Amino acid sequence: MKPLALLTYAIVLSTLVRPSAAAEFAIHDGERVVFLGDSITEQRLYTTVIEAYTLARFPQWKLAFRNIGWGGDTAQGGLGRASRDMLPLKPTFATIDFGMNDHGYRAHDEGIYKNYIDKQTQLVALLKANGSRVALVTPQPIEDKRPDPHKDVRNESLRKMSDGLREIADKEKILFADQFDPYMAVMLKARQADPAALIGGGDAVHPGPVGHTIMAWAILKSLGAPAAVSSAELTATGKLVAATACRIADAKMDAGVLTFTREDAVLPMPVNPQAEAVTQFIPLLADLSRYELKVTKLTAPKYQLLIDDKPAAVFTAQELAQGCNLTLSAGPITEQARQLWVSVVEKNNAFYQRWREVQLYGPPEWAKSPAFEAARDKELARLDARIAQLETKIDVLRKPLLHKFVLKPATP
Repeated sequence: MKPLALLTYAIVLSTLVRPSAAAEFAIHDGERVVFLGDSITEQRLYTTVIEAYTLARFPQWKLAFRNIGWGGDTAQGGLGRASRDMLPLKPTFATIDFGMNDHGYRAHDEGIYKNYIDKQTQLVALLKANGSRVALVTPQPIEDKRPDPHKDVRNESLRKMSDGLREIADKEKILFADQFDPYMAVMLKARQADPAALIGGGDAVHPGPVGHTIMAWAILKSLGAPAAVSSAELTATGKLVAATACRIADAKMDAGVLTFTREDAVLPMPVNPQAEAVTQFIPLLADLSRYELKVTKLTAPKYQLLIDDKPAAVFTAQELAQGCNLTLSAGPITEQARQLWVSVVEKNNAFYQRWREVQLYGPPEWAKSPAFEAARDKELARLDARIAQLETKIDVLRKPLLHKFVLKPATP
């Protein structure tokens, strides 16, 4: 294909993402997104899910994400450090996730509650005054090993705080992202099967990868994140029935083997490899990553899917006729999404090092000198270059590629 034709093809492919889906999502092209919060935000887990999802779903957008979570912080603390940590980043969209430390891990206290609501309101006003849109995010519930987490007085306190955030959001006409109720619903369902079940991993306050993915799932849904990636439907003869947000070409059936090429407009959602078990608890893929293949009228009982000549998955003919979600089973496509995840994690770690360990590092008085400042400037420049390098790599990894698909009868 000639260069001009190739460029035109790429432009056309990029337009296959549904405009309505993009318009419904709270994050837009050109955003500088900042995540403000406490140690749960500082873990860089739920925020990385949100970031990786957005980068993969909108590969043509220019986006920047920065995490400024701080362990032990509160809404009051976040307000106090906003001019130092947040405003210099010039956010156009910010999420605020406080509450776990604000309530002091105890039953509802009206004085603490009023201070929390006051400081959250001031944070919203400050961000809006500086040109940023805001999403208030509720804290997730505490998960102790008990059959009735909704009756934990600490969770009852967090519930009231969440209700207060909703009222602020309604009054200020800003976004509200509720993760408390969805997370609690998942916990209660798990307790029905096992009263001592712990689903989030980590500890009672700081979930592990599975818990953070549940958090991100709830937040992304609150922000209007679209579910559709792309879909293709063919018959066993190679006839193309439908294709959405992808291009199918060279489809043919030969000696019982179906082959075709597929080029998608976007990648499926990168899922933290340590959190794939989350699909046992929530409909993550159905809600956020519908990367679908449907093939009807196949005659063999089972089929092996190969992508770029590499084994990807085995499906029954019935599964393929109903439609399969390939997010976690698309061979090199899933691997590309995982590489994107790894690079986003590496970039976020580099920014954390730059911000917390270099920019904010204060030596004792006896060590302060022009030589120290010069060394700090040099290290900041090195880390800035590393972050830029990783963001360039991320921009490459988030672009889908052309792949060859093969469906052949599986060996019994």
